[in-house]
Amino acid sequence: MKYLLETYGCQMNKAESAAVEVLLRERSWIPGTVEDADLVLINTCTVRATAENRAWGRIAFFAAEKKKRKFSLVVLGCMAEQYHQEIKKKAPAVDYVLGTFQKQALGLVLDQIEKGTSFDLSEESPVYVFAPTHHEPGAFRSFVPIMHGCNNFCTYCIVPYVRGREVSRKPEAIFTELDALAAAGVREVTLLGQNVNSYKWQDAETTLDFPGLLRLIAQKLGTKEKTATTGIGWVRFLTSHPKDLSDQLIAILASEAIYCRHIHLCIQSGSNRVLARMNRKYTREYFLGLVEKLKAAIPGLSLSTDILVGFPGETEEDLEDTLDVMRKVKFSYSFMYHFNPRKGTPAMTMDEQVPEKTKKARLARVIALQKEISESLMNERIGAVDEILIESLSKRSKKEILGRTARDEMVVLPGEVSQIGQFMRVRLVSKSGNTFKADRVND
Repeated sequence: MKYLLETYGCQMNKAESAAVEVLLRERSWIPGTVEDADLVLINTCTVRATAENRAWGRIAFFAAEKKKRKFSLVVLGCMAEQYHQEIKKKAPAVDYVLGTFQKQALGLVLDQIEKGTSFDLSEESPVYVFAPTHHEPGAFRSFVPIMHGCNNFCTYCIVPYVRGREVSRKPEAIFTELDALAAAGVREVTLLGQNVNSYKWQDAETTLDFPGLLRLIAQKLGTKEKTATTGIGWVRFLTSHPKDLSDQLIAILASEAIYCRHIHLCIQSGSNRVLARMNRKYTREYFLGLVEKLKAAIPGLSLSTDILVGFPGETEEDLEDTLDVMRKVKFSYSFMYHFNPRKGTPAMTMDEQVPEKTKKARLARVIALQKEISESLMNERIGAVDEILIESLSKRSKKEILGRTARDEMVVLPGEVSQIGQFMRVRLVSKSGNTFKADRVND
């Protein structure tokens, strides 16, 4: 039987979709197309309006397709958790709606589809089950979820409501997965969590926080044999909350070379007044101080961030505070978006909602400044010698290869397919858009 799986949203969704594909392959399902799939799965996101709207569009598209031929349609993920009954009402052609805490029931759904029968899927108690992540065959980068959910309840964010409270994964399961990925040829892993640095595991034998976990991972991977072509050489993590980035974590990142010199650290706003309304639990002064400590401890560190403009009550002065933080920190890149109210969050009903036209105008100013900063930082890097991991052939030319530095910079240079998955020393010689052009350096 054939399946088609579409994924929208964050890296956690992508990791969970990879686990779904493993289950399907284990049951001898093979990838299909829109025209011939026996099963279509849509893994959804409701954190951003754009991802949610795309998912609604695909649900409507496949509901229409079901009028032409017979197949099963399953909606997974955050939208399924948030809008379970609404999806069934608006799109009765959907056969199963599996929320965030029901993905473990997919096996039961597959049983029914394979038998040509169906059943009513009852609501389950919220218990998140970590499924082993399996990377795409032939890929050299992989994601490893280490915690799930969020306890922060930022007033604009739907995550705590659709993914629940924080649940950390057993460290032994993480180590086992790292071993399996290394054996499969993975060279770089990214540890995932909605608030990854709030990881905390505790049982009768072990109490472990995020810095402690990173120390153990560094010790474990450091004992493995690595060459230019084998072994996990780099580890990243997403996404960090500023309030949980401790001095102990900074010390580990500074001392362990396996951790990439790049951190995604979400500021959201540079205004203390807006940060308080967002319930972010830090101030601009704290954030700037944290950045100073990071840059002092980790030479060559690059930072990226999320910036949300047009939050209820935001003024022009608040926006200027955000622009000021951007100039001071000099993020290498940012994910920038304007406020879209999410159903069920406190911000949706706040007073002083900012007009759409104003939000878009402010976002344009943020994007323009970030473009200026990114270009300046890239110009400063011309001539630098650095290490990259080769990820793929360039889409523009089969005679070029595409790689990424530990600072999360994209690099293209002459090469061939046999070099994919290798670490390589290069000199950055020029730039094209957001990508460096480079030459190989023979040490």
